[in-house]
Amino acid sequence: MDSIKKNTLVLLCLLAAKVAFTQLTIDGQFRPRTEYRNGFGSLISDTAEPGLATSTRARLNVDYKSDLYQFYLSLQDVMVWGENRQILPDDQNDSFAVFEAWAELQLGSGWSTKLGRQVLSYDDQRILGGLDWAQQGRNHDAAMIKYSKDNFMLDVAFAYNQDFDNPNGFQSEGNAYNTTGFFSYKTMQMLYLKQKWESWTASLVLLNNGFQNFDDETNQDGLSNLQTFGTHLTYKKGSFGLAANAFLQTGERQGELDVKGAYLLGLDVSYKASSAIGLGAGLEIISGNDGQTAAETNAFFPLYGTNHKFNGFMDYFYVGNHANSIGLFDIHASANVKLGEKSSLLARVLNFKGEQDLPSGENALGTEIDLVFSQGFNGYALKVGYSHLFPADGMYELKGVAEADASSTQNWAWVMLTIKPKLFTTAKTD
Repeated sequence: MDSIKKNTLVLLCLLAAKVAFTQLTIDGQFRPRTEYRNGFGSLISDTAEPGLATSTRARLNVDYKSDLYQFYLSLQDVMVWGENRQILPDDQNDSFAVFEAWAELQLGSGWSTKLGRQVLSYDDQRILGGLDWAQQGRNHDAAMIKYSKDNFMLDVAFAYNQDFDNPNGFQSEGNAYNTTGFFSYKTMQMLYLKQKWESWTASLVLLNNGFQNFDDETNQDGLSNLQTFGTHLTYKKGSFGLAANAFLQTGERQGELDVKGAYLLGLDVSYKASSAIGLGAGLEIISGNDGQTAAETNAFFPLYGTNHKFNGFMDYFYVGNHANSIGLFDIHASANVKLGEKSSLLARVLNFKGEQDLPSGENALGTEIDLVFSQGFNGYALKVGYSHLFPADGMYELKGVAEADASSTQNWAWVMLTIKPKLFTTAKTD
């Protein structure tokens, strides 16, 4: 009898291991980037010294997949060279973090649920993106229901955020969410739908964000709910490609600021001229605030997208700035030239205007040129970038820098190395 029990237990363990285990992968990322900033993000004055610094992102990722669930953990630290005093026992910038920690459970028939800290990245990342350019990246603590079958997918996400800044402690009483800035939300609900056809792809995003409000005595005072909804369309046939965005915002921003008639419209056309040359052109219109009243705005903000990807790499718009301003009219053209088997050069020119006029009546903001050289090697990659801004009169007014006080040269240069070692992986079992 004991032998039967023992053999049965061994068999059950083997079956459990066979069913549950599929593959374990441990990999990492090492990404140092050196930047020369002489007008990055805003105009630099002629008396200011340009910035030069190196930051490094280090990540360690663990990915465990089985037939029943997937578990993913990503640990990261972002370090600026020299920020720690010598022989200190701790990290002075407190940058070590859990970037991702989630589990996805398979529910059958194309359904699954994903729970935990995760990246929400969709389409061209205009509204929701991983912001991989930033060394810290962007993540969300959320619960998601997912469905995928054939060429259709559905994601529904929910979040209810809390923090430890509540004097009473969230575990005892009160639900005030004291984390503010950069559209940090207390609640979030998202619906994403996507359908693919032979040449077309269409997606729909419905997003609601609830921002914590406070009264004059800093007591919890309800939520401001902001709704963002719209579509992303792509078309690809032969050498020709098309991508379009159309989004609206309504409701309230943080601080009970009414949002009315805010919109984003974008259209990009691409053409593969040859196996080595890709061309692109497009425009984007983002509504701005007409400034008629202090209690409402017509300005659209792209919220949680990878905004560095759009409107110029020098980040003058919608990267921690330009949140309730004159909007933007961006016309751009680009060429991506393959120089070798693993090398390419991207050249892009962008012209900026305000969607609304500045108080002076001016709306011309200037022109930016972006260049990025990419070179792949065996096991790592190198990128080198240079951007130059030619500001118009409106840019000085917008950034609050007198033209006479601004540097005659506004530019930015960087070099970045990326290594992604696969440290350990098991053979996939069936």
